[in-house]
Amino acid sequence: MEATGYVTLNRQSGLMREMAVVANNLANASTTGFRREGVVFSEFVVALDNDPSLSMAYASGRNVDLGQAAISQTGGTFDFAIQGEGFFLIETPQGDRLTRAGSFTPSAEGEIVTSDGYRLLDAGGAPVFIPPDAKAVALARDGTLSANGQPIALIGLWQPADRLGLQRQSGTMFSATDLEPVADGVVLQGMLEESNVEPVSEIARMIEVQRAYELGQKFLDAEDERVRGVIQTLGR
Repeated sequence: MEATGYVTLNRQSGLMREMAVVANNLANASTTGFRREGVVFSEFVVALDNDPSLSMAYASGRNVDLGQAAISQTGGTFDFAIQGEGFFLIETPQGDRLTRAGSFTPSAEGEIVTSDGYRLLDAGGAPVFIPPDAKAVALARDGTLSANGQPIALIGLWQPADRLGLQRQSGTMFSATDLEPVADGVVLQGMLEESNVEPVSEIARMIEVQRAYELGQKFLDAEDERVRGVIQTLGR
């Protein structure tokens, strides 16, 4: 296969990966706290022996969109939404994870947990507990959680020192190293942050990627026919 064929195949592979990311974004357009992703393309240069170097597009990674999404009111006591920067810190068997999905509930032991049973951590990295006799639970905008008028915990907001280091683990969960606290984040009670996916933009992007893939496929088909024609001519 000639260099143009390798370049096109590499481009097709990247477009397929981008299509999968766009499809996942659309599938989670209604998922609470979901962060949309985009594929990052970079240049990959291959040195050839007797020819000029070959430049190919390489889908090297994913970029997480940290833009603020709309916030909807639910009235739930343990529904928390972040306004501004930051993530909630969640304890999982695989390690601590970051999330913007703030739908929590108290467990039988009094811990505030996610729907999967993972514990919410406070500003010091410890689980947040609700006293068994708590009747009125209130959350201040600075993350101070109170029960019966008495402060019981400070819910921490965290962000990675390097935002490009965010790695999606599953759904709305992310892993990252070198976490640092967010000083100016705001937490709202009785509200949830929606997905920051814009369906119209994602559909437009999907169409664009699909057309680009079809053009690449047409080129590969034409190249295949050309090679076949040359072989048949030389074989006569």
